Amino acid sequence: MRVFHFISHFDLGGAERVAASIAKSSTEGIEYHVVEMMRGNSRFSSRFIKELKEAGVICHRSLAPDVRWHFAIERLTALLFPLRFLWIWLRWHPDVIHSHTELPDLCTVSSMKAFHWIARRCRIVRTIHNNCLWTGQDWLGGICERFFISRDANIAISESVRASYSSRFGVEPPIIYNGVGEPQQRIYPQLRPNKINIVFAGRFEPQKGIGTLIDVVSNLADDDRYHFHVFGDGSLSDTLRQSIGNQANVSINPPLFGLSDYLGSFDFMFMPSEFEGLSIVAIEASMSRLPNIINSCLGLEETLPADWLLKVSGNSVEQYLHLFRNVIPTCSRKELGAKAQAYAREHFEVKRMQEAYEEIYGMLPMEKII
Repeated sequence: MRVFHFISHFDLGGAERVAASIAKSSTEGIEYHVVEMMRGNSRFSSRFIKELKEAGVICHRSLAPDVRWHFAIERLTALLFPLRFLWIWLRWHPDVIHSHTELPDLCTVSSMKAFHWIARRCRIVRTIHNNCLWTGQDWLGGICERFFISRDANIAISESVRASYSSRFGVEPPIIYNGVGEPQQRIYPQLRPNKINIVFAGRFEPQKGIGTLIDVVSNLADDDRYHFHVFGDGSLSDTLRQSIGNQANVSINPPLFGLSDYLGSFDFMFMPSEFEGLSIVAIEASMSRLPNIINSCLGLEETLPADWLLKVSGNSVEQYLHLFRNVIPTCSRKELGAKAQAYAREHFEVKRMQEAYEEIYGMLPMEKII
């Protein structure tokens, strides 16, 4: 069986990590391929490809540049992709196409509609990674969702994603939770001695609660117990740097490849997200016994036990400051880390995710899914 994962690009990203984790499965009898829709060109791309190839995954690079301009380039990519897909089909004859995120979804649908005879011979699987789909593209989104629903292709990654999808499209997909392997343990060299080292890692976008991060760090400027290590980039980079970049209690850094291996170095993680599909980095933190300070939001609260101590409601800055000033200095990091790791191992083990998807891949005969 040949399984082809369609991803946006070879680069850092939660959906890309999920696709890679599935494709690195050691199950005999399945040959995994990963195909990018637009050519990743960051300093992480070559490392990501090397990681996949070392696991025996066949990688297919794109010639389309990774340029974002009001959906225009993505739509052009989707229009042209059927020609590329035809070559892939004639060369490899995929048994399963597994799509991740909106651009690969568009490319999948355009290819299947262009070549109905291929669609009849190929199982389609589509993982829904986000609570908010097709922002600014409702018309195209409607076409894609009708296709995926008709093919019974959808898989949600969390209860919150399923609820969001059901409320909008009237169908409840099954859930396969994202799986995360046990990370290696490496020491982050820039830790601040005699401080409580807090890590934030994510896109500098409103969804990640950057405004709340700024408010909390600003209010703790005179509290010399803490140092915040902030990793990421995005549209709010300038705002973040102008607001807190000069404070002594914060270091703002670009994304760090292999961050999961360093998480165990830190004392706590801070995630003030407004919403998540199902946060990979939060699960990686738990696997590393790193306690997470979270907003109790969709797709994030599911990563930790229901009685988790370090969470707030509605991204309340006041509640965060209470935790930082009165709870975190006296709580047992060791006990919280062990509790988080036990929960992650029970619910988000990578082999369980791989086997669940591989069971879906084998749901044939084809005449039942046309």
